[in-house]
Amino acid sequence: MSISSSMNAGVTGLNVNASKLATISDNIANSSTFGYKTAKTDFSSIALDSGGGTYTAGGVTVSTFRNVEAQGSLVTTGNATDISVAGRGMLPVTSIVDVNAAGDPPLMLVSTGSFEPDKSGVLRTQGGLALLGWPANADGSVTPRARDSASGLEPVRVTSSQLAAEATENISFGANLPASATKAGEPGTPLPVGIEYFGNLGTSETLTATFTPQIPATGQSNTWQLQLTDSASATNPVGVFDIAFDASRTGAGGISSVLPPSTGAVNGESYDPQTGKMTINLEGGPVSILIGRPGQDGQLTQLSSSFAPNAITKDGAPVGNLSTVEIDDNGILRAVYDTGFSRTLYQVPLADVPNLNGLRALDNQAFALTAESGSMYLWDAGSGPTGSTVGFARESSTTDIAAELTALIETQRAYSSNAKIIQTVDEMLQETTNIKR
Repeated sequence: MSISSSMNAGVTGLNVNASKLATISDNIANSSTFGYKTAKTDFSSIALDSGGGTYTAGGVTVSTFRNVEAQGSLVTTGNATDISVAGRGMLPVTSIVDVNAAGDPPLMLVSTGSFEPDKSGVLRTQGGLALLGWPANADGSVTPRARDSASGLEPVRVTSSQLAAEATENISFGANLPASATKAGEPGTPLPVGIEYFGNLGTSETLTATFTPQIPATGQSNTWQLQLTDSASATNPVGVFDIAFDASRTGAGGISSVLPPSTGAVNGESYDPQTGKMTINLEGGPVSILIGRPGQDGQLTQLSSSFAPNAITKDGAPVGNLSTVEIDDNGILRAVYDTGFSRTLYQVPLADVPNLNGLRALDNQAFALTAESGSMYLWDAGSGPTGSTVGFARESSTTDIAAELTALIETQRAYSSNAKIIQTVDEMLQETTNIKR
């Protein structure tokens, strides 16, 4: 009968408002929790067939979910490995207790985390979530991995006592050679200049470039012989080149040609006029030296001025201690050493699913995949639908305190109103009982 359905509707009203009160309580309690995603409630009416001019109350049902798609504001911090996502996407993590387990660690997702290395060097949160990433190769590249599974993801490990060095592979050399030094009758004095470079083990070595003017019997040759000697090599020279300069009006003292001497290369050295680079073979491997392209660059010149080496730069670094670990916009995690050298350690991808709100909420603001969330895909940060990774930042809670307090008052009144319905129905049923007496 209708009066009984009224009672049932009131009871369902109490139940759904109790559920809403629970979500409001969680939201307010976690208003200062970084990475917290607000819990939401959604009420739906229940319709029952009515007949004979009467109405049967169906009541109300409730569904709850996490609004994972909502994004809190980013709060700047002083820790380089406080990581957030500026946009869509989630960081892959696993439980610290599963780090050393056999096989791939179970995957969980977070939108932000304050990661610090533990005694084993694993980057983890205080709540016990370890950051996952793809390890980089020795050259800084990352081997392509499966994008639709967590296979290949490893806990990110950083050792604070880690030492590293980088061998020099590229040198850029600029200098002006005095034009008058190649005239007939000049003494042909060699002009040496030392260039520091770093060996494979981080040792500091010296590559000496000696420019010797070629003196003709008459006139001016505008030609120099470059001899390269290496402090680390048992056999010197490691390279010999004849460099001719253009003395024409349009040539402006630039390089005309670079060739090994007529006797041939001494150590397999070569010069590429398309790139303007010489390649020589040192003890630790080949090194490229940029001197400029014929007729195009002013890297190495012969002008009427004094010998002036300039713009000497190189890559590589000596042995250095780990200073900090930083992440860039594309999820590349690099170790920065006190020598200024940086090395790529890991790439941290961002996970995305079709329905973020379908993820299952876990402790510590983490989420797990479900059938409702859909299949996961791992993107390079900043590509596809995902945003960029941000270091020195944490995502604040998405709770709106003012809105939650308003909802709290509304829920209290709704609960009281449904309780009043039950009280009224009870009184009406009592009247019915009294009639029978």
